[in-house]
Order: sequence, then structure tokens, then C-alpha cells
Amino acid sequence: MADSTKPRKRRSRKAAAKPRPLRTLVRKARRVALWAVAGIAGFVLFWTLLYALINPPTNAYMFAEGRRLGGVQHEWVPMDRIAPVMARSAVAAEDANFCLHWGLDVNAIRTAMERGRGGASTISQQVVKNVFLWHGRSWSRKTIEALWTPVTEVFWSKRRILEIYLNVAEFDDGVFGVQAAARHYFGVDAADLTATQAARLAAILPAPKERSASNPGNFTRNRAAQIISGAQTIAADGRADCFLR
Repeated sequence: MADSTKPRKRRSRKAAAKPRPLRTLVRKARRVALWAVAGIAGFVLFWTLLYALINPPTNAYMFAEGRRLGGVQHEWVPMDRIAPVMARSAVAAEDANFCLHWGLDVNAIRTAMERGRGGASTISQQVVKNVFLWHGRSWSRKTIEALWTPVTEVFWSKRRILEIYLNVAEFDDGVFGVQAAARHYFGVDAADLTATQAARLAAILPAPKERSASNPGNFTRNRAAQIISGAQTIAADGRADCFLR
């Protein structure tokens, strides 16, 4: 009896040692998923670090508009060739707490959700959308944007984020960046913008195709007056210190 049972025990152990096909498939799928996640994370990190060092030559929206219009007006200028009042005006208009948050303004998001509407995107989020992603409203884009924004905050300075924002923002049909906008509307360089001109440029965002900085309507005039006051406030209370030096 003892001799007849031993072979059966050996066979049962071998059978138990064989991995089940489903378990093997799950392991392979898990390994592929981990490599995919690592690859995506590496790509995001590389692209973010690259634009910390070099200026983005274009983006998906600018490229599409260039094809539609047969070209766009765009000239990159470094931060030290942009009037400080323009930088303050943009922050006052779009993201007054720019220096205080880490890319996502949780309080603004909470307020927007309570009111049942959007509009809580920070300048950092807008830069991620404009430079790396696509325009349009979708949960997939907003999710990627929310994940990518803190990465840029880690590797880019606030000054760099605002510099890129001012250079890629759309100010009119086919007019991108504050240098092209300053010349298009006022015939001056970005470095020579006055407080009123800077406020009017900031006031036409985020609907530049519906508003004009050189021929402002009542809304743009009133909005510009608010921005002038806001720019003075953030200069006085220190909320401009992170991007102006």
C-alpha cells in the first residue's frame, strides 16, 4: 500500500507546482501595466524637465490655429523683457493666490463645486493644458491636468510657470503670447506696456476672440479697472514676490 501511494503524492505535488494559466496571465498583465505606468511617468517627467530648460516652440492648439489661419503671430520673450505690471495684472486677473498654492487652488475648487460651475483653474493648470494637452472640456483631460500640474510645480519655478503662460496665452485670433499681443493691440513691446494696457490685455482673457484690448467694451473697461486695483494689491501684500525679483 505504501509503495502504491508514493507515486500519487509525487504527481499531486507536481500538479500543485504548476502555475495556473489564469494566474500566469494576471501576473503578465500586472507586469505590463507596471511597465506602462513607469513609461508614462518617465515620459511626463522628461517632457516637464525639458521645458524647464528650453522654451516650448509651439503647442497643439497653436499648431492647429496656424494650419487654420495660414500662420500665427508669436514671438517668445523672456520674463525680464515683460513689463512687471503685465505679470502682476495676469496674476491678479487669473489667479490672485498664484504664489500661495502648489498648482491646485483647493479653496477655489471647493467654491466652484459648491456653486455648481467651473472656473477654478489656476495659471499652473492652464499652462499644463496649453503646453502639454489639448483644449476642450472632458474629464480625461481634466484628470491628466490635475495630475500633471503638481509635477510642473515641483520642477518649474513660479516665475518660469508665469513666463510660459504669458508666452503661450491666446490674445486674439492667431495672436499668441504677450509680445505679439502688445504689438498687435498697442504697437509697443511687452516691456513697455503701461498699467492700463497690461490690465486690458489681462481683461480679455480667457475670451480673447470675443473682446478687444484696444477697443474695449464696458465689460473690458470695468474688468481692467478691477485688475489695476488687484495688481496693486498683490504687489503691496507680497503675493507677487514669487515671480518678480
